[in-house]
Amino acid sequence: MIELNQPLDIGGVQLRNRVFLAPMSGVSDLPFRQLAWQAGAGLVVSEMVASAELCTRERGNLLRLKGDGLGTHVVQIAGREARWMAEAARITEGEGAHIIDINMGCPAKKVTGGLSGSALMRDLDHALALIEATIAAVRVPVTLKMRLGWDDETINAPELAARAQQAGVQMVTVHGRTRCQFYEGKADWHAIRAVKNAITIPLVANGDVLSRDDAVAILEASGADAVMVGRGAYGQPWLPGAIVHGMGRDASEMIADYAVAHYEAMLAHYGEPTGIRHARKHLGWYLETHGVDVGSAERGSIMTETNPRQVARRLHAALSRPSAEDMKKVA
Repeated sequence: MIELNQPLDIGGVQLRNRVFLAPMSGVSDLPFRQLAWQAGAGLVVSEMVASAELCTRERGNLLRLKGDGLGTHVVQIAGREARWMAEAARITEGEGAHIIDINMGCPAKKVTGGLSGSALMRDLDHALALIEATIAAVRVPVTLKMRLGWDDETINAPELAARAQQAGVQMVTVHGRTRCQFYEGKADWHAIRAVKNAITIPLVANGDVLSRDDAVAILEASGADAVMVGRGAYGQPWLPGAIVHGMGRDASEMIADYAVAHYEAMLAHYGEPTGIRHARKHLGWYLETHGVDVGSAERGSIMTETNPRQVARRLHAALSRPSAEDMKKVA
């Protein structure tokens, strides 16, 4: 049985443990990744960056390449043209990335409609051309994230993984759903094992990991070498590290301080008013996951307030209330 705290080598880059934070568009920006890294995640991956847009060097895209305070800096890129994938990889390496991850798993219609993300699993020859161009452009390790296939009739993750390894990919991550499933139903952890049987490079299993028990179960079912946490980290960026170290839920006061620090870090990263806007979904997740008796009016006042000091004050107050479980401990 693989120990979650065991190091893992990816093309010469040493990872400190085997529980990773997934790349999530609009979520895993630098402040979120910094918090996850500080909490003990073995690897944190940036939001997906569109390769052609990155090559314009627009400020918003360049912000996604930042890796300050991260022991291992990983940037995920996506696209449908080899020349832009290669150029984006060069830019990413130049900005200090230790690993470049290729997205062939995003199910969003705006991505697959542009023949990127998981749409590439419908044309493996084209997918390989993008992989080869990316690897040829850089010296750092290149990894690949995918789904099981496009739909139930085309489960081709094992074939794509094997061909990617032959091309030089150093690690593969598989989400245990097809593209057509989006996030419906339960991820099929057992189906990921076929990918493990097709490759010798490290395999990461992803999908519906919400706890340490889930992490252990997905590794046992899939035979994977590591696990990746995605949506389970909404409102709790510390989750990958907590899974590694077996930590439980923090006291409400600590969560309140944490959420406010996250909010302030986002304001510093994006500036105002952009940071306020980007932070709102995170505030909603903190309130949904950890808020106690937060009514719709109170929630609305926090989510719509534009004065950062007022937001921080109200957020802290809402999250500082002890839970029923905490009250029982005191009693």
